Amino acid sequence: MRKASRLFEIIQILRLARQPVTAAMIAGQLEVTIRSIYRDIVALQAMRVPIEGGRGIGYILRPGFDLPPLMFSIEEMEAIVLSLALLERTGDDELKQAAKRVGAKIAGAVPPPLRQTLDANALHAWGFAAPSAGAIDLALVRRAIRDEEKLELSYRDELGRASKRLIRPIALIYYAETANIVAWCELRQAIRNFRSDRIEDCRPTGLRFKGEGDRLRQVWVDGWEVNAAAAG
Repeated sequence: MRKASRLFEIIQILRLARQPVTAAMIAGQLEVTIRSIYRDIVALQAMRVPIEGGRGIGYILRPGFDLPPLMFSIEEMEAIVLSLALLERTGDDELKQAAKRVGAKIAGAVPPPLRQTLDANALHAWGFAAPSAGAIDLALVRRAIRDEEKLELSYRDELGRASKRLIRPIALIYYAETANIVAWCELRQAIRNFRSDRIEDCRPTGLRFKGEGDRLRQVWVDGWEVNAAAAG
């Protein structure tokens, strides 16, 4: 790793840390010697980067320090290109448009050598794209998850039976053929998955479940882990 890249990575590690980070921990992440990290810390401090701490106690970055515009390695740019391509395969029209805007913003911000990675058209996500969600607006679902707002669904199960559901949406899973809403179903009093291609109508209710989203997601994760362990 070049020194300039290493200095940038050290700042990133310290920015994200919630407690002092030792030189040994940084050296382990960057796969360099501890002595190199000590020299890099001194170099950053000489450049007026507000790093505090010392040997044996760890280092912290004083709040309020702003980095220059984002820079990426070639591998990171390739990860971004492929991720944006994968978004093109979802049935979420708003996310697909957002992916195009992200690509344009990144292309305008990075230097020419990295911009070539975006323009080269050398990485592709192959396979069928999911159809648009049809009767349901997935952007509405994503907002409901963020705002912790209940939704009312008109839903048909795999046997074609219709029902009305009041749900607390907590996650959205994108598959090749459809998207699944993970939610607490107030009718079943349990976590349920609702396929977007079986939803005939979806409406916001204005009813909130503030502060419950994280707890319900943990219930979902715990249940998934129990089922996976049983299957194993």
